[in-house]
This record gives sequence, structure tokens and C-alpha cells, in this order.
Amino acid sequence: MMRVALFCSLLIAFESLVAESMIFTATAFSGVGLTSKGNTTKPGTAAADPAIIPLGSKVRVTGAGAYSGEYTVTDTGSRIAGRRIDLFISDAAAAKAFGKKQVRVQILSVGDNIKNLPETSAKVKHSQLAPAEKAPPVTSGSR
Repeated sequence: MMRVALFCSLLIAFESLVAESMIFTATAFSGVGLTSKGNTTKPGTAAADPAIIPLGSKVRVTGAGAYSGEYTVTDTGSRIAGRRIDLFISDAAAAKAFGKKQVRVQILSVGDNIKNLPETSAKVKHSQLAPAEKAPPVTSGSR
């Protein structure tokens, strides 16, 4: 019963963050694998500190240039603490070139913050992805 009360109080605290934007330091990653939620990394995936943005939350990132868009926080990252967000960029060279940027992050919906429970409710639609991630992948044999 106490766990339910604690969860409810945390949910209320996180819900107050919805629609408010915060300044974060953004970096990028390109490694394909499983996230803390159990999802596979793909465009629209982000990592954040679950004490700041709960796992499974859908966020809007602005100020990230061509990578501004909507993301679902499904990972934590070993060096992601405080107001830091790590955005998945499918191209490794582009992820490295992204560097560090000051961005605004707005929580659109609060996730359940449960690890190893794949996120299904806050998937980012293709039309809401960052513009740079909407382009079809370039294959080595195509022109």
C-alpha cells in the first residue's frame, strides 16, 4: 500500500512538469541495442535521468537544429544525470558531429518509469520525428 502511495505522489509531481519546458544539455548517440525500457533504439529514442524525466515519457526537444522533434525517453545512459538528454541519431558520424547543445525539453506525456517494460503508448509517429531522421536511409548502392 505504501508503494502505491509513493508512486501516486511521484506521478503527481511529474505530472506538474507536463507542458513546462526546461533547459537541458543535449548530446547524441547512435548505438543500436536495447534500452532500459526493453525497446530497440531507433529514431525518436532518447535517454534521460529518470529522476528528471520518467522512462516512457514523450518529450519535445527544440533548439537541436535538424534534430529538434519528438522523442520517447526509453533509456537512461551511464553518464546521463540531471538535466541532460541523449538523442538517438541513426547516422554515427552525424551523432558525433552533433556535439553538445543547450536545448529546451518539454514533457508531453509522463511515462511509467518502469525498466524492462517496453514502451508502447508513447511511440513517436514518423511525422513527428526530427526532420533529419525523417529522410529514408541512404544505402551504399543507391543514388
